[in-house]
Amino acid sequence: MNRRDEKLKSALNILTQLGMPRAQQNERTALCLLCLLDMTPDKQWDQANNPLVGITPIMDWSRKYYQKDYAPNSRETFRRQSIHQFVEAGICLYNPDKPDRAVNSPLAVYQIEANLLEVLRAYNTCLYEQKLANYLKNRKTLIQKYAREREMQMIPLKLASGKTIHLSAGAHSKLIKEIVDNFGAKYVPDGRLIYVGDTGDKYGYFDEDFLATLGVTLDHHGKLPDVVLYSTTKNWLFLVESVTSHGPVDHKRYSELFELFRECTAGIIYVSAFPDSNTYAKFSRVIAWETEVWIADAPTHMIHFNGSRFLGPYN
Repeated sequence: MNRRDEKLKSALNILTQLGMPRAQQNERTALCLLCLLDMTPDKQWDQANNPLVGITPIMDWSRKYYQKDYAPNSRETFRRQSIHQFVEAGICLYNPDKPDRAVNSPLAVYQIEANLLEVLRAYNTCLYEQKLANYLKNRKTLIQKYAREREMQMIPLKLASGKTIHLSAGAHSKLIKEIVDNFGAKYVPDGRLIYVGDTGDKYGYFDEDFLATLGVTLDHHGKLPDVVLYSTTKNWLFLVESVTSHGPVDHKRYSELFELFRECTAGIIYVSAFPDSNTYAKFSRVIAWETEVWIADAPTHMIHFNGSRFLGPYN
């Protein structure tokens, strides 16, 4: 057995010992673990390290050191089917260098948890079994600790119903909160919240049944705008994109949303929301016509990218 296969076999063994679900006991997840430890084939386990590493670098590292070449579109599989479970299990930390980094940031990084690093540095030694036993005994406490820390970083958003949902930390989610709280209060005072997107998935909000009453049925909501608000008196549907680093309603996005809501019985209003005028200036040249712009630090004003009317849907 060559060194690469030996390391992969050891990583799979560790995943089993850590109690990872069967769906994560595979080569892809083993490579993630080895990369998080910077465990190249020629290293000994006591040389394990804890670099900060992102998803694409994990895939590049796997190709370089283990000759495992995954297609670029496998990135989400790595994130959702391997690394996500590591974070939930407390095996690695998410953005420990900058906890408030937006969850959709291309700069997102992961790092092996320090207590586990010390355990794995003892792998293949007489100390390993006892260190692993001690770690597993405290593992639930560690998971609870990191879950509390993540929850403290979340951004609370109180809905009209009194329910509070939590958005992932970061500028993107802060702007989403501004859209719901301030834009909604000013321009959709009779509004009903239909959707709040958040890449933390389970912390979002989606009134899928009500959207269906407006003629819109979706197989999935991955392409929905960040916020969807409905004006009950005017029968208008506001599709709002939260723009901090990318994603305004440009001509391409306008076409996508137009197709997605083609069967909608309500009038559609497309809105690009920005935190400040400097961010807006970066995107002003690509904003689609017949859409609106709202800037959070000037909340009582809107910019209308049209010439025939003010705020309202186009036929």
